[in-house]
Amino acid sequence: MTAGPLPGLLRAGDGVTVVSPAGPVPAGPLRAGLDLLAGWGLRARLAPHAGDTHPDLPYLAGSDADRARDFQDAWCDPGAAAVLCARGGYGSARMVDLVDWERIAAAPRKVFVGSSDTTVLHERLGRLGVPTWFGPMVATSAFVDDATARERLRTALFHGPTTLRGRTVAPGRARGTAVGGTVSLLGEHPPPDGAIAWLEDVGEAPYRLDRLLTGLLRSGWFDRVAGIVLGSWTDCGDAEVVLRERLGPLGVPVLGSVGFGHCPGQHTVPLGVGVDLDADAGLVGVAP
Repeated sequence: MTAGPLPGLLRAGDGVTVVSPAGPVPAGPLRAGLDLLAGWGLRARLAPHAGDTHPDLPYLAGSDADRARDFQDAWCDPGAAAVLCARGGYGSARMVDLVDWERIAAAPRKVFVGSSDTTVLHERLGRLGVPTWFGPMVATSAFVDDATARERLRTALFHGPTTLRGRTVAPGRARGTAVGGTVSLLGEHPPPDGAIAWLEDVGEAPYRLDRLLTGLLRSGWFDRVAGIVLGSWTDCGDAEVVLRERLGPLGVPVLGSVGFGHCPGQHTVPLGVGVDLDADAGLVGVAP
């Protein structure tokens, strides 16, 4: 995977499709999210099965095949400039292999926004060279109730990414393709040579986070990483100690406390693009 161009920007009047590749979506937050998108001047529509709940597995938004078809059809719809995820939860890994990725690769690129469980979709799109946005999802509190996070998403989608600040965990500088997402969803495919890994998670006790990172280390996932950017670790206890102990020996620059992921006021960050990481100065931004 090589770094692609920046994700495309949206304009007032663009059509966007909201999909539910993972968990079922509460009707109230979904309506509120659609109204907010309309307030941005976007023509938002729901994918046919975006409001479904699986009849036997109520933690899924309908059947795997329907969720995959919704994503695929939305991506290939010439009237949609963007595919926006409604929420995470669980389920993207069940539908990702049912998508016709050759058809996705042949279609014009779109803006894609998701986070958390949709990390697996970011990874698959990244393998096609498609840049994506890791940020708040339409029917979540991060979008509906968090004005700061919502405005940061709007700024990213309409104007592009900004340079972000963090705290030095391990010194150094690096340039590479941004990859990653939620740690507990990573591991199937290692990053390309010289990648900058963006990592965050939620609700993982320190020993569980240790186990996840140790598994990635043992599998070689970090072997070719040139730098690491750490986001939020909400409800993960004293995660900083685990992160420093597990990732520090890699000998690459690490920037922490960048503020993306499951946190108030979360930043929307691009994946699949080239970024410059300057852990000495506490900065990370898109490479020129």
